[in-house]
Amino acid sequence: MYIVTIVVGLWVSATGAGGILPYNIAEWPVNIWCWIIFTFIFITAERKERIEMLTVIALATPMELFFSEVWLIYEYQRDFMPLFVPAGHYFLFDLGRRGAAQIKENTATPILLPFIPLVAYGVYTGGDTSGLVLLLLVFIFTKLGPQPRLYAVMVWAALAMEILGTSLGNWTWASEVPWTGLTAWNPPLLVGVFYCFGDLLVNLCVAKFDPKSIDSQHRNKISANIPNN
Repeated sequence: MYIVTIVVGLWVSATGAGGILPYNIAEWPVNIWCWIIFTFIFITAERKERIEMLTVIALATPMELFFSEVWLIYEYQRDFMPLFVPAGHYFLFDLGRRGAAQIKENTATPILLPFIPLVAYGVYTGGDTSGLVLLLLVFIFTKLGPQPRLYAVMVWAALAMEILGTSLGNWTWASEVPWTGLTAWNPPLLVGVFYCFGDLLVNLCVAKFDPKSIDSQHRNKISANIPNN
């Protein structure tokens, strides 16, 4: 459901369902559909998941507005953030979490290795010098964060979604990253780092409300480093 919603939703919003819908209202069926799905999940979910959903919305919305309206690292098709975007962030978060559950803990770092030569190419050509910084960040998140599998999967999931969104024209990334002197592809190769950062904040915030939500494997990892008296 998440994949179909993201793929079809981006297509409908960008193209007006192939020209069937007028340009100025093309995103509204997507807005309505996404929030119906979000509301249904929220009503039927357990307490921990409801906390996660609200946390994603509370964090993703101001981050999106900052990135697109203040930092100007990308611009939306109709200038302002579509209303389906915050709900879509939760869909991608939950999709990534489900994907992460299908891989082993020790595969989190290896599945990131294909990015190394691609980042090197981007830096060498000058087309995506921001990739080096983002690559270092994603390895830090994966090494030190509470859910390394989630971050590794999110990098790939976010890249797939971003390639679709940019190719359809839903949004466009700036070729020069404001305030940094760095360059970026459209989309940046490791754009998933922004999603990893958001997911890390969600993990930390939810843990404050529900300490039991801390990943058990991460808990064991921490306790293993504490010497016995």
